[in-house]
Amino acid sequence: MQGIWIYSEDSTIAKQLLTAGLNLKEAMNQPLGVITLDAGQAKSLIDSGADKVVVLKGENNWPESYAEAIGKFAVQEETGVLLVGGTLRGKDLAAKVAVSLDAALVTDAQSIKAANGSLETTRLMYGGLAVCTEQVSLPAVLTVPPSNFEEAKPVEGRKGETSTIDVSEFDQRISVNEVCPIVRQGVDITTAGKIVCVGRGISQKEDLKIAEELAQAMGAEIACTRGIAEDYHWLPEERYIGISGQKVKPEVYISIGVSGQVQHVAGIRDSKIIVAIDSNEKAPIFEAADYGIVGDLYEVVPMLTAALGKK
Repeated sequence: MQGIWIYSEDSTIAKQLLTAGLNLKEAMNQPLGVITLDAGQAKSLIDSGADKVVVLKGENNWPESYAEAIGKFAVQEETGVLLVGGTLRGKDLAAKVAVSLDAALVTDAQSIKAANGSLETTRLMYGGLAVCTEQVSLPAVLTVPPSNFEEAKPVEGRKGETSTIDVSEFDQRISVNEVCPIVRQGVDITTAGKIVCVGRGISQKEDLKIAEELAQAMGAEIACTRGIAEDYHWLPEERYIGISGQKVKPEVYISIGVSGQVQHVAGIRDSKIIVAIDSNEKAPIFEAADYGIVGDLYEVVPMLTAALGKK
């Protein structure tokens, strides 16, 4: 088996996967290609490291409908490794392509490296309590969570090959009659550089004001734990962080009254600096924190906000 291929319906994620793909290319001495549905991204994908870009051209607007075409292409190319962006659609497609390729499938791979003709991958288990290391034989299909890698740096003028495959046959067994997009409120916290996160240590909704003032002083976005969003409905659901919510990686993350259950920590573990404020010195959040303040958040947070305001 030979050839490393990347696919995501999101070109930003595809460029993130190119970072992992370039490492595999160097270790395995194999060409690196990208399969895309967006012909307009072909040049930038080549600039970011792809040796070849294959554009799937078809009339169907649903990315998951191209699973059969990608599966056939992967078999034809004798693909050794296929990295797929770990979106909901990507995971659905990856499973179907793995069947076509008769390949092993690893989901949510956190790290990937070549190891004696196979791949060694790691992924989180038990809500982030453990890391599973697996040895995967080739061919292999891996899904990788969005933002797990930085985007590959483009090199203007880099040479590569682009080709187009016309896709005319689609699975007609499922049709979509109506689409109701989720109405999101506020910014996407997964791209925030600074985050102030509130937990159940906040006594009432009106007290969110002290967290908002701190966030304003430091130019941060407000986030929360699952309980604040789903049980209390104090903040929109897209603002809760955790293994079933958003996974963030800001430069600075400050928690206010967050106990730090493992499901929440799984969503913040890639933050560069974690600061925890809580009155319970035994709260699990302090085990994950770089800096911790044990104290009454109603006293500590206003003092911190005032100190930042003096700068």
